[in-house]
Amino acid sequence: MDIVKAPDSRLRVQTKPVKKVTPELLKVAREMIKLTKTFQDPEGVGLASTQVGRVERFFVGKVGKGGEFITCFNPKVLSVSKKTKVFFEGCLSIPNFWGEAQRPISILVEYTNKQGEKVKKRLFGSAAWIFQHEVDHLDGKLFMDHVLGQKGKVFKVVGRDKAGSEIFEEVRLI
Repeated sequence: MDIVKAPDSRLRVQTKPVKKVTPELLKVAREMIKLTKTFQDPEGVGLASTQVGRVERFFVGKVGKGGEFITCFNPKVLSVSKKTKVFFEGCLSIPNFWGEAQRPISILVEYTNKQGEKVKKRLFGSAAWIFQHEVDHLDGKLFMDHVLGQKGKVFKVVGRDKAGSEIFEEVRLI
């Protein structure tokens, strides 16, 4: 299983609702979690089906209690808070680029879990940000669409310092 990278058109598809949570889809989700955990720097915190070339509407992400990975089938954002925050976002499908994207800090969501049960809950902070980022993927949007639409700053990783941390340089956009 490989990660689809921009500008691949598969990242722009509108996903199709999952009619039934099947053993095959659960196996794909487990493989996606395993793949996501292999990314240490930047840390992989979520992966949408489109990022592995699938068209079904689901993602895996660290939006569970204590940042545990869960699988969300047919996820929806039902409402968002008025309060927003600028997040420093990256994406496994756009390696080495980061940007400042403003998103609501709290959202009410609904999805079907891996047992086939509907779940409705409020997410805050990083869980809310991850959920929004992954739902965007399922709608054919990338975080860079938000960054550019909001005229946020874009950064590129240009190397690493002696400690191994990434060195960023702002990319000037015309």
